Amino acid sequence: MHPRNRGSAVIIQEDNVALIQRNRDGKEYYVFPGGGIEDGESPEEATVREAFEELGVEIEIKSTIGTVIFNGTQYFFLATIVGGTFGTGKGEEYEVHSNRGTYKPMWIPIDKLEILDVRPMEIVKKLIN
Repeated sequence: MHPRNRGSAVIIQEDNVALIQRNRDGKEYYVFPGGGIEDGESPEEATVREAFEELGVEIEIKSTIGTVIFNGTQYFFLATIVGGTFGTGKGEEYEVHSNRGTYKPMWIPIDKLEILDVRPMEIVKKLIN
């Protein structure tokens, strides 16, 4: 797999964080909503677009939480929901991909993040400290 830079949203509401529950190859884990940055897009623009595709919400970027190097650079932004309906995403993730597993958007209490397989853990550590 060639490296691809990604933008991801960290959306916190009432001590919960928006995550995508993944089931793939028999493993359950959680990721922050986001995806690949397309040509001509800034990391922030990609994050806003991906949040709408994956979650069905419009977000506003507030600040940068950090970057993680993994198959390219992953940018993480603290964001708030300004429109849309959580859980109505229509991205390609929701089409049936036998090899990509399942995607399920959900709110997870911040105090539960440590006991779940949330990726990347570097960003989780910033949220729980």
